[in-house]
Amino acid sequence: MENKEPKIFFTNNLKFLRERKKVSQAVLSEAINVTRVKLALIEIGKTKAMEPHFMLSISNYFKISLDTLMTVDISKLGELKIRDLEAGNDIYIKGGNLRVLAISVDKSDQEHVDYVPIKGRAGYVSGGYADPDYISELPKYHIPNLSKHRTYRTFPVVGDSMLPFPQNMDITGKFIEDWSQIKPESLALVVLKGQDIIFKAITLLQDRVLQCRSLNPIYKLYTVPLEEILEIWEFHSYHTTELPETTATIATVLQSLDDIKKMIIQKP
Repeated sequence: MENKEPKIFFTNNLKFLRERKKVSQAVLSEAINVTRVKLALIEIGKTKAMEPHFMLSISNYFKISLDTLMTVDISKLGELKIRDLEAGNDIYIKGGNLRVLAISVDKSDQEHVDYVPIKGRAGYVSGGYADPDYISELPKYHIPNLSKHRTYRTFPVVGDSMLPFPQNMDITGKFIEDWSQIKPESLALVVLKGQDIIFKAITLLQDRVLQCRSLNPIYKLYTVPLEEILEIWEFHSYHTTELPETTATIATVLQSLDDIKKMIIQKP
């Protein structure tokens, strides 16, 4: 299926916010160090090639995250939400009703648990996640006893970064809309913009980044800017055909890995 490009609202938001603040093009162009002519061309869509430093300057000037400027039509939010945004409350983190979540339902109007296969990941992260047509074509799961007030989705996970979880499994997650409510070290699936889908223990840090930690200690801790994240799904359950390893076996493997690490460090 052909992927649809997500709509970008940056130029519309730029003009809307400038006129809302009653700031002339001349004043704004001087504040962000560009020519008035260039600013005018960008506002009317005549110049699509915008340098990253220009977009960051607009983000800093209006104190609104770049992701919100790009993906949210601010003019449609309503006065109270716009005021909240202008007051510095980052609605991109809090979510509200801003994140586009495409879902599918059965004949009784109950949400399916959609399954995103390995081969479907590229399409999902590049726009399929927000495309109802793409979502409707995904395989469907039925998992009993799920909350009717939450949205669930299942993703396959491979690799040993989350041992003692199996190296091949399907993770079912609950959609998190308000990221500010994420508890430290929560297990979650993180959908990265145009990249991949990862399963980690996550912590939201104050400088607009998400800390990602693997349970397997041989993998290093790292952070991801919130602007690079499309969705976060809180861990609900996992499904696998692999038999669980015994505690002793896992402990032995981890000890062996630790010994190898020490040998490498001590090697002259």
